[in-house]
Amino acid sequence: MSLKGKKNSELRVAIIGGGFGGAAAAVALHSAGIKADLYEQAPVVGEVGAGIGMRPPTVKCFRDWGIYDAIVSKSTVSHYMQILKGNGEVKINEQWPLLTDNIDERWSRLIHRADFIETFMDHIPLKNVHLGYKCETVIEHDDYVEVHFENGEKVEVDLVVGADGIRSNIRKQFINDCEPVPAKAHAYRAVVDNLHTYDFANDNIFRVYVEGDVMVYLLPLEHRNQLSFDVTVKSEDISWRPEVTNEGILNLLKNFDPNIQKIAETLTIEDYTCRSLFDIEPLDNWSTNRITLLGDSAHAMLHHQGSGANMAIQDAHALAEALRDSDTIPEALQQFQSVRKPITDVYQKLSRQEPTQQSDTAFPEKETFEKAN
Repeated sequence: MSLKGKKNSELRVAIIGGGFGGAAAAVALHSAGIKADLYEQAPVVGEVGAGIGMRPPTVKCFRDWGIYDAIVSKSTVSHYMQILKGNGEVKINEQWPLLTDNIDERWSRLIHRADFIETFMDHIPLKNVHLGYKCETVIEHDDYVEVHFENGEKVEVDLVVGADGIRSNIRKQFINDCEPVPAKAHAYRAVVDNLHTYDFANDNIFRVYVEGDVMVYLLPLEHRNQLSFDVTVKSEDISWRPEVTNEGILNLLKNFDPNIQKIAETLTIEDYTCRSLFDIEPLDNWSTNRITLLGDSAHAMLHHQGSGANMAIQDAHALAEALRDSDTIPEALQQFQSVRKPITDVYQKLSRQEPTQQSDTAFPEKETFEKAN
């Protein structure tokens, strides 16, 4: 099928999964005039757990999609990141690296995940969002794809986008049956209210405290008067949802700055989202002729460099551009992969570099891309 012989508005796309990647893909494709339906197995779409930093290449996507003002209203600019010892001694105080040609773009915008998803969902036509749709079977034909759902519904589309996460069934069925790789670490994440009662208000610095096998990530959410609080610790327990107690978390922080301990003392175990950490090895290929992956389905990575959501959003932008500019869907998917995979391969590798007290930079990506240029 020739895309140039068929109007964008006539293409039919099914996006499986309503996380960052899926929601961003729906916004990107609708912005390009492509009908994209988003299918999410949960009865509601939402994100919990932590804040994230959006880098300038990601923010450019929002400008192109016409949602920049909405994102800005729910985020705050950060200019610096620090790596500290557990006791609060600053080891590195570093400005965010330049990732574009604009010398003024050495920053990140800090936002709560729920605000992120809410903004995306506000810009997808309601008729194109389908909740409670768990994908059961996908059947690829030469000129279309069937998608069957557990609720008995079926759709026929020109393209399926697998945005169904690190344990993607679409990846396993059509691309690669690889299993997630355990990082042998846990992350205990919470959002703390009343940011201004602590000593982290008003500077918007992203801080990482490191003491032995324990790291604490603090990301201020000034626009919410909240603080994203993440305790990451090495562990041999690789269960998806490890059991942990509040006392256990407090014990991990006994040698940390009193401010860190004060934050943890305000929380109960019910306030945390507790997960083991996993990623996947880089894939050789992301696509068939009419099925492709993006986000964690294609290149799940660890959180140490804060790149997972940024990569998923940039994937969505590149996919929409490829579909707009290509003659056929297979050509578009190859173009999409050729643009994105070299970048995500690098970030997958970088994401395994956790901060330490011996680190000489907060941003290992900086040297990697300076060498490439």
